[in-house]
Amino acid sequence: MRLRRSSALPLSFLIVVAFDSSHVLAQPVKLKTSPTLAIADMGQWKVIQKGVEFRKLTLERSEPYQVIDLKMLRFDTRHFVPQIVYSLRYNLKAADVKTLAEKCGASAVINASYFDEKAKPLGFLKVAAGEVNPGISKSSLFTGVFTIKDRLPFITHRDQFLSQQADEGLQAGPLLLLRGTALHITRGAGRQSRRALIGIDKDQRLIVAVTDSLLGGLNWAEVQEIFASDAWQVRAADLLNLDGGGSAQLYVKARHFEEHVPGTTEVPVAIGFFPKGN
Repeated sequence: MRLRRSSALPLSFLIVVAFDSSHVLAQPVKLKTSPTLAIADMGQWKVIQKGVEFRKLTLERSEPYQVIDLKMLRFDTRHFVPQIVYSLRYNLKAADVKTLAEKCGASAVINASYFDEKAKPLGFLKVAAGEVNPGISKSSLFTGVFTIKDRLPFITHRDQFLSQQADEGLQAGPLLLLRGTALHITRGAGRQSRRALIGIDKDQRLIVAVTDSLLGGLNWAEVQEIFASDAWQVRAADLLNLDGGGSAQLYVKARHFEEHVPGTTEVPVAIGFFPKGN
């Protein structure tokens, strides 16, 4: 994302596994932070491969009317490991996440950090081959860092981050939840947009999520409420916003299941998820 756009895009996906609709609520449950937004279908976690689950949570906004699908993957870090995927490694200035998944062999890929008009990544970035951007951005937006150390993921606040603590890492933001506490966000607090998110729950499982909707999206407070509550079974201890708008995209292919939430913009940096042993 170039820190300027909020793009709507056509809904496009392929699902080879059928999911039931038994978790459709008889009466949508309104969010406390937004009385015009309600959970219409909680969905449920479905195992699509050992160590990875998929879930779709559907929200409805009444004014203006919108349907927003929040599509999520949850990874057991005993069976899956994350890795930062840098498009230049594959001689690509930028690419969509499906292409990156095919190039790197990941089971799933989500877009990652911000970038400028020339597809140059912004903020701290370190990949397996070494540091790309060694400096820590002090932008009010770039408040969190997703890191990988000894193949395990961590999310930290920018002010507590030391680059030597990371084998790989990327800076994004804002940081929405830290150790179960919702952080105060001022920049763009009420703006609704397409979102891409990465979190870690109390059981050290990784959760990634992307909003998939024809129109609209979620604001920071709405995202915080969804992921800070036990009510929806998606609670995260730590949660970091990744690049959103037209950059928000997700791809997963696991056994007989395939799901693609496309973006409108190719991205230079993504996060891939790989079965251990590969």
